[in-house]
Amino acid sequence: MESDKIEHILEKYFEGETTIAEENQLKEYFSSSNVAQHLEQYKPLFGYFSQVKQQKSTQEIPLQTKKRNVAWLSIAASAVVLLGIGTYFFVSENNAAPVVAAQSELGTYDNPEEALKATQKALALLSNNVNVGIESVQYINEYEQSKNKIFKQ
Repeated sequence: MESDKIEHILEKYFEGETTIAEENQLKEYFSSSNVAQHLEQYKPLFGYFSQVKQQKSTQEIPLQTKKRNVAWLSIAASAVVLLGIGTYFFVSENNAAPVVAAQSELGTYDNPEEALKATQKALALLSNNVNVGIESVQYINEYEQSKNKIFKQ
């Protein structure tokens, strides 16, 4: 009869519905020597609690922690931010002047033959790149045709 009661309490224990008194009953039962044969598998679980309760820690825990010097960290962070802002403005000033000069020279040719050659060169480059794109599309069309043959719709 006691075995049935312990089994019922075990079910409640694994469902998380036991009271502290019922858990103490389980600990006492599994600490004793007369545990039912089919409940032997739970003995190490509850025996562990009684063993750990008897152990005492002798290791000392250091209570002092290292103090970080926050002032130095904030000064270093400020220096990094100022350095970043200074670098941004320095680089942007150096890059701004050549851009204005290059924009005024773009697309102007005094000689019409030079302009024609430059235009033909640009159009040839564009044509080559478009042809490469068209070849890729042809591969996709072949794939679609073969797919439609395999998977008839």
